[in-house]
Amino acid sequence: MTPSINRGLRNWEIRSMETQYDTQRTQNTHRRNVVDVVRGLFFAAHPIPAAFFMTAVALFSLRAMWPHVRWSVFLLLVLGHGAMQYSINLMNDYCDRFQDAITQPTKPIVRGLVRPREVFIASIVMSVLMVLLLLPLPPLALIISLAYLALGMAYNFGLKATAFSGLMLALVFALIPLYIFAGIGKLIPFAYWLVPVGFLLGAALNLANSLPDVEGDKKNGTRTLAVLLGLRGSFLVCYAFMLLSIALIGTLTITGLVASRAIITYPLLALSVLALIVMNVLFGPNKPAGTRRAYFIIISALSLIIAFGWCLSAIT
Repeated sequence: MTPSINRGLRNWEIRSMETQYDTQRTQNTHRRNVVDVVRGLFFAAHPIPAAFFMTAVALFSLRAMWPHVRWSVFLLLVLGHGAMQYSINLMNDYCDRFQDAITQPTKPIVRGLVRPREVFIASIVMSVLMVLLLLPLPPLALIISLAYLALGMAYNFGLKATAFSGLMLALVFALIPLYIFAGIGKLIPFAYWLVPVGFLLGAALNLANSLPDVEGDKKNGTRTLAVLLGLRGSFLVCYAFMLLSIALIGTLTITGLVASRAIITYPLLALSVLALIVMNVLFGPNKPAGTRRAYFIIISALSLIIAFGWCLSAIT
């Protein structure tokens, strides 16, 4: 097809999505109350993924400050990161409202629980709240968070539909340890080694997160990394990223570049490899599509265990 025909088809698809969105909202029109709006904003903020990242920040913050935990700093780090996650997630639902009318009609905006303008404003409010919460901390923590926020918004406003979406999540996952250590004013060498490990785990998370929607994304012309790799390739590359992160931790431990407690590190890595082997049996491209969401949850939990377990074993 010529570029002009491609542009015409794409414009037609966009108009079709907008029409479907308007139709869906008309069908779902009803009198709203405050509870509806609160519920809509809550679910539009993707509470489960946000809780995962806030849990990661909480665990790493406690480990970084242990045994002299400064609880005020701890709360600012966790709440500041949470506000940023909510801002990104809310804007994600705002940007996806037209496509959601076709593929995910149960989303809060499509159902009419909350209006697009309200979600947009809530996202901006969360961004401002993030800045206010992080102002009392060292400036580098805010700078890193702003970089994280910029990556998240770039994802929402177009990067999501490209192969670079995987790079985005890998980068933001890698920024978390730097954010924490910068926030407590303790940027030690170990914090920098967490960056490549976080990058690999983040790349695996992106693929695992894309797997439940890979057929729908392909149908809609969304060129995510998972779509480009295909279903089988995405599973293989996801496992590869997980194994590379384990191999990197093992190499750093064996060479002594990162001092850690072998009694924790080696069993952690061995059990992680065993878990991946079991997952390869239970999940895969030939298994029912409904199992992929569970796969993502387990990959998320295993990534957190690997990263936090290594952090726990490190001698800092």
